[in-house]
Amino acid sequence: MGANPRYVASLFPSSMALARRIAAQVDPSVAGTVLELGPGTGAVTAALLERGVDADRLILVERDPDFVRLLRKRFPGLRVRLGNALDIEHHLSDRSEQVCAIVSGLPLRNLPVPVRERLVEDCLSRLMPGAPLIQVSFGWRPPVPRGKKWRVRSAGVAIRNLPPATVWVYSSPTASSPTALRRETSSPN
Repeated sequence: MGANPRYVASLFPSSMALARRIAAQVDPSVAGTVLELGPGTGAVTAALLERGVDADRLILVERDPDFVRLLRKRFPGLRVRLGNALDIEHHLSDRSEQVCAIVSGLPLRNLPVPVRERLVEDCLSRLMPGAPLIQVSFGWRPPVPRGKKWRVRSAGVAIRNLPPATVWVYSSPTASSPTALRRETSSPN
């Protein structure tokens, strides 16, 4: 692959342990689009499909043309878009249903702090209330600390990944999770 190291989170594909830890943060029973930013070679994509996320609900956005070709060959029929993953609105402009999860493999630590913060804010503005923005990072601290408009929690560390990686989950500070919302609306009074 001719991937530019500045634009990839890791020079090695995500391990299945890391990919499954990321995918575990997505509830496949919650309706809506799942947007994957920076899918690289598709390890997390495969884990999302294995978890039960329907292929027609996935949109993959990748900036490297070599990765796009690989993803289209590996996952025929999936919507794989070549472009800048930071332009969330552009990639979701043709979608009417809500976004129930955004998974990001973007190398946020390579970006200026204001760009990182804007990405989190843009993602959370497109997500249904309480839905997760899942970000992988190769550091012990979140790439974007908790802010007034979002909270962040660790979903664990994949030690057996090269390099070890932490999964961070961002969400709106006042919203219930989509799973909790579904339980609230379906439980009898």
